[in-house]
Amino acid sequence: MDQSQPSNSSADLPAKTPTHIAIIMDGNGRWAAARGLPRLAGHRAGTENLRRVIRACVEFGIQYLTIYAFSTENWGRPSDEVEGLMHILSEVIDNELEELNSEGVQIRHIGRIDRMEEDVRNKVLHAVEVTRLNHRLVLSVAWNYGGRDEIVYAIQRMIADGKRPDEIDDELIAQYLFTAGMPDPDLVIRTSGEMRVSNFLTWQSVYSEWYFTPTLWPDFDKEELRKALEVYSQRDRRFGRLSTTGC
Repeated sequence: MDQSQPSNSSADLPAKTPTHIAIIMDGNGRWAAARGLPRLAGHRAGTENLRRVIRACVEFGIQYLTIYAFSTENWGRPSDEVEGLMHILSEVIDNELEELNSEGVQIRHIGRIDRMEEDVRNKVLHAVEVTRLNHRLVLSVAWNYGGRDEIVYAIQRMIADGKRPDEIDDELIAQYLFTAGMPDPDLVIRTSGEMRVSNFLTWQSVYSEWYFTPTLWPDFDKEELRKALEVYSQRDRRFGRLSTTGC
């Protein structure tokens, strides 16, 4: 993919597209189980699919994509699965960083990075640094991330910085979140048919539109993303105010 503008004509796109999409990539394990494969095979398939979705987001003109890769609660999974997921993350950086950088993707990490193995942590920090000037798509990877933990960490840092109670408001808190400087997600997508927030972007998603699909993440392709965008384009976002249609 070159650095030119996406080739899609305006007729190919929904009338209204979000600036920021966040995705809970759910269903890898069930995808693998349905095929008689180990869970890690599902996670690998999900990783392969991420490449396709990133490309589709660029084509659709999405500016920010945030993916829920590993939650603070996922440490409770079997140790071999956790180790396997860590290995997959390391492989993805090794195999995909050069192409993502050449395609203008800026990589960010949100969450606490300290629990990663040192070599993986260094690779993540390197990927963030190498791509920091890119602007075609901002890809935020939520790894060891939890919405409640993010808010707790923000409060701890505000206290450590000596912030007074009368200084604390929405804007200040946003500056201390892992997503500081990014717009809140317009659309949050969850695959696999589950209808839970799962501790994802707790603060940022209060006025996001949500889209739930039964499609398992490895099967969530460009056309599935287009369906989500079409549904989003029909939503009337009110942010607590009256409808723009007067209803």
